[in-house]
Amino acid sequence: MIDFKEVKEKFEKQLIEFRRDLHMNPELSLKEFETTRKIKERLISLGIEIIDIGMETGVVGLLKGNTDGPTIALRGDIDALPIQEISQAEYKSKIDGVMHACGHDIHTASVMGAAMILSKMKEHLNGNVVFIFQPAEEINKGAKLMVEHGLFQKLKIDRIIGLHNNPEIPWGKIAIKKDGLMAAVDTIRIKLHGKGGHGAIPHATRDPIIAAAAMIMNIQSIISRNISPLNSAVISFGTIHAGSANNVIPELVELTGTVRSFNPEDRKLLPERIKKVVESTADVYQVQGELDYIFDLPAVYNPEDLTLLALESCKEVLGEEYIYDPIPSMGGEDFSILAQHAPGFFFWLGVGNKEKDMNYVWHNPRFDGDDRAIINASAFMSQMVLKSIENLT
Repeated sequence: MIDFKEVKEKFEKQLIEFRRDLHMNPELSLKEFETTRKIKERLISLGIEIIDIGMETGVVGLLKGNTDGPTIALRGDIDALPIQEISQAEYKSKIDGVMHACGHDIHTASVMGAAMILSKMKEHLNGNVVFIFQPAEEINKGAKLMVEHGLFQKLKIDRIIGLHNNPEIPWGKIAIKKDGLMAAVDTIRIKLHGKGGHGAIPHATRDPIIAAAAMIMNIQSIISRNISPLNSAVISFGTIHAGSANNVIPELVELTGTVRSFNPEDRKLLPERIKKVVESTADVYQVQGELDYIFDLPAVYNPEDLTLLALESCKEVLGEEYIYDPIPSMGGEDFSILAQHAPGFFFWLGVGNKEKDMNYVWHNPRFDGDDRAIINASAFMSQMVLKSIENLT
């Protein structure tokens, strides 16, 4: 069992320093070269083997225990965002236009903390631990790339655990939720082809703008009349592109949007209903409609057995008062791609602190998190590894 007081005294200061260095030197998706180098150096210093899966950024480390038992993976993401940081912190980003506005520096430090803790217990591990530092989460590519590069072929992973910080939860709390925690994410791209012409002579045209307006409103009824009110789903349009002049009816309207859901049956139904609405609305307005529906990410889903294991782990290491019952988010996470290849558990780490003005949401230029929470995450994940090995042995 992890002795929280002991690991806090040994590792907290190092982890905060490590996180702040990452925060000052953020790197964008698939360009995390220095971040990758720093992670590798630390893992090697801990006696952890680097597993090469043929990617330029991101790191996979393997800690072998004293017996060839189950293999448990811990995953943290490492990329930053193209946002200019607005902060008075002494560790604010030094890279113009780039910042850790989603707290991936906190995730990286949390997994590194678990590596530090567990590497000191190597001779007592009855299994193996894989540390996955994933690139390109912000563009929904990193997890897919790691899978494509053979992560799960090179390593037989029996269970995978991941985290995301949450500034709306008090720092140090561990947010544990059974079933859906983060939504499935899909993308829609729609083209409506009409017949352009003069705005003063609309009867001689087939107006795709009018068709698009009707289609957008019709699509909004899909949720309210096809999805159970007890389930969560949303369809939002983010872009509409059309036209070149105020008095010209264009030939083409292009729209893009996002579809979020939790229930697998709802996720299957939504593209069918959207396609039907696009086609029928286009037909009514005498234009041609095209739908490109892209399944990006499945939902992040926590099974009951791993949820119970997480509750036990948090109680044992941090105390029951650190357990937090969160409200699920319609935001997505590509951890769900990894969890398709091994049973997965995902939790939120509270990093909010109103007194320190640390309650700005993800992707805000003022985002920051109380990094005293990192050691809590590291200890909790380490305990989950130990209990998972015991559970699977």
